[in-house]
Amino acid sequence: VQLQASGGGLVQAGGSLRLSCAASGSIFSINSMGWYRQPPGKERELVAAITSDPTPYYPDSVKGRFTISRDVAKNTVYLQMNSLKPEDTAVYYCIINGSPDGRGPRNDYWGQGTLVTVSS
Repeated sequence: VQLQASGGGLVQAGGSLRLSCAASGSIFSINSMGWYRQPPGKERELVAAITSDPTPYYPDSVKGRFTISRDVAKNTVYLQMNSLKPEDTAVYYCIINGSPDGRGPRNDYWGQGTLVTVSS
């Protein structure tokens, strides 16, 4: 199973982008879906997650600006990013935690990353 992230690009401060991440195959017993980002020269950080409830989680840095959503049937997770700031510039990675066959242990599946650049 591979995750394909898309939707990144260059946007001015205050603008919006919508990221998408779709799995090439089926992932079962999905526990959570999420998005991380890695700014230049910094460590990867969690920016949004959604559990199976579904309960979303956002760190304070993006709360009120980012919204995570999902389509479990399509194994797809989205990230709507509004009021973007230059400090949101980063490579964004999606992640899905689930089982490849619904019987075995869950794995973390990562997307390849999509670059978001916010100009001031």
